[in-house]
Amino acid sequence: MEETPQKGTVTQRAIEQIKAMIAQGSLEPGQRLPTERDLAVQLGISRSSMREAIRALTVMGVLEARHGSGIYVTQLEAGDLLETFGVVAELSRGPRLLELLEVRRILESTATALAAARITPDQLAEVEKHLTAINATDDPEEILAHDLAFHREITLAAGNESMAAILEGLSSRTFRARVWRAYQQEGAFERTRREHAAIYRALVAHDPEAARAAAAAHVGEVEQWLRSQNSEV
Repeated sequence: MEETPQKGTVTQRAIEQIKAMIAQGSLEPGQRLPTERDLAVQLGISRSSMREAIRALTVMGVLEARHGSGIYVTQLEAGDLLETFGVVAELSRGPRLLELLEVRRILESTATALAAARITPDQLAEVEKHLTAINATDDPEEILAHDLAFHREITLAAGNESMAAILEGLSSRTFRARVWRAYQQEGAFERTRREHAAIYRALVAHDPEAARAAAAAHVGEVEQWLRSQNSEV
């Protein structure tokens, strides 16, 4: 007698089949899915397994439920699909936090190098505005807010939306605030001002390698400090 496949396996197969339909163009971004019943018949699985598959893909950001309208494929923007990644960054501690800072250092230095080559005068003016604000206050919350905005403007200037989405997840206010609260006790205000100024000078000079080095040093300082603490933040 043939063994009945486990429900989890059936649901996973349904997830993969729906993803394949999207990848092959049978379902386009923004398109409404067939009804749960029709899709279950089409894929040859139970409605309960299909319901679980749709729920899982909704959590992933691949599908979205519109009240009174049905289930749709999202626009598949990187920011939507990486929302879960941002939650992981916010909740991570100890060694995992250090790993994520390492990833941020690698990506942010690359984004800053791209920005140095591509940044427009208007974008540069926005970066300068946040740098000026950082230099004008000793209020930790204000510095944190402008620090976030400073790096966000640079990442946007890099012109890579997927990279910007990943860095947004790694640089959420909650994630950054946890590190910043601990780091600021080390007299970090002046150090971070110098590091921001070095990044800004490289952007003004449109020097990608100088920008890459300045951004890597900036994130690397925090990363190195956290490693030296030998404790969780």
